[in-house]
Amino acid sequence: MSLAQRLKRFGLDYYLLLLLGTVVLATLWPASGAGADIVDQIAYFAVALLFFLYGAKLNTSAILAGVANWRLQGLVFGFTYVVFPLCGLTLAALLSQWIEEELAIGIVYLSILPSTVQSSIAFTSIARGNVPAAVCAASLSNILGVFLTPALVAILLHASGDGISLSSIVDIGLQILAPFIVGQLLRPLIGSFIGRHAVLTQIVDRGSILIIVYSAFSAGVVAGIWQEVGARSLTIIVLSDVVMLAFVMVGTVWAGRLVGLDRADRITLLFCGSKKSLASGLPMANILFAGQAVSMIILPLMLFHQIQLFVCAIIAQRAGHLASERELQAVSP
Repeated sequence: MSLAQRLKRFGLDYYLLLLLGTVVLATLWPASGAGADIVDQIAYFAVALLFFLYGAKLNTSAILAGVANWRLQGLVFGFTYVVFPLCGLTLAALLSQWIEEELAIGIVYLSILPSTVQSSIAFTSIARGNVPAAVCAASLSNILGVFLTPALVAILLHASGDGISLSSIVDIGLQILAPFIVGQLLRPLIGSFIGRHAVLTQIVDRGSILIIVYSAFSAGVVAGIWQEVGARSLTIIVLSDVVMLAFVMVGTVWAGRLVGLDRADRITLLFCGSKKSLASGLPMANILFAGQAVSMIILPLMLFHQIQLFVCAIIAQRAGHLASERELQAVSP
């Protein structure tokens, strides 16, 4: 039995080991200063390249079908901006007497953020889900989040700030929508080449996630937020994040089956409806909670981000392997 086969028996593979190694690397040698800026730029262009490849790979008709899939898009929106906030408010109320006020605020803040973009789509692709629908759901979630998250913060947490700059929308467009559109325009010229070299998209998929993990974990280590809370509070936050993620993931699976979504759409709902964006959450927190203990408020988000990446990586890998095995069985004589 090969090493890869032995790892699969325990739900592991080379990619998960790379994820673990990336966390160790960020802990021992975190990117800081100019190095952090370089890592952020690499991550930025890796994501742009990922969307360019998706644009060149996907049929326009499939993309339009993703937008028109109102049941899936509605469920993703409902879990992101309704189910998640209700769960966050409940947990914050139950735990407020055992944790610092800033951490309770952080739990609610985490729950009202938009979904991730790059990792949601990457995991959907790895698990053989509906990638066009994931592109639509994740992008729409982030565009709406620029307006909805500050509004929900003002309503639920009574926080105030100077608002979110429209440059956030421009950044989303430049990093995600523009490369995707360019890829679509160039699809007649390069679409067949990318289709024949699927490993290229796979490398960008997984490589972008590794870069994101390294960047996010480095930021936490450099900021020293792990030393700002006691062991009890840290344990409670980790458990609350796990409970929140488990509740929403089970809910997406149940809801997808209840409304009769097919397997590809259920995969998309699972990964797009259960994620929260660190990339959007950090800059928003600096504006919305100016003058407060921002590092404490974002701690639940930082931990949730790492937990969701590891959990989703395992689920996506196993779902992708099962899909591959089904395809092999279908074509075998």
